[in-house]
Amino acid sequence: MTDQFDDRPRRPAPATDLEEGDTDMSNSAHDNYEDLTDCGLSPEFEQELLELQRECTFMWTNKQGEAFGVIMSYMEHDGVFWLTAAERRARISAIRRFPRASLCITSVGTEMGTGKTITYKGDCTVHSSREIKDWFYPRFAKRIRPDDELAASTFQKFLDSPDRVIIELRPDYKLGFDSALMWARSPEAANK
Repeated sequence: MTDQFDDRPRRPAPATDLEEGDTDMSNSAHDNYEDLTDCGLSPEFEQELLELQRECTFMWTNKQGEAFGVIMSYMEHDGVFWLTAAERRARISAIRRFPRASLCITSVGTEMGTGKTITYKGDCTVHSSREIKDWFYPRFAKRIRPDDELAASTFQKFLDSPDRVIIELRPDYKLGFDSALMWARSPEAANK
């Protein structure tokens, strides 16, 4: 799996009782699904997924310290993710309390089919300025309703309410997965 921003130290390989020159075929990286580090989503598929998909699962930590998430529409712009919600939504006060969050995007429902995902985590900022709203709403409405100018314009009008805010998530970590690479290990198990 691709983890572009991850600089955590890797665990060393477990010690074995093999003699020098022996090969342990029972623990090969390609005879099971335990280690999927080489099944990351390519940059090309990542970009395609970001362009095709319009929804993500947005996740944060509530005041009890529990993880929680909802499906939200998003817009990616220059590597930053933008979402919107009413100020009164619990996720807004949670982000203000602890600004770390994550979002996961999947290829389900797109022409890419299933099995491709990308997750990002990072710091969030909640915006309520007119300047950000004027920049965000037209672009977001056109992204969500790209083929219908009237629908996009109406959507934009309804979004632009007094107590709505914009969430900016700047990722510092990502983790991608492409199941096609996993299935290549066991073609007889893949659903053709």
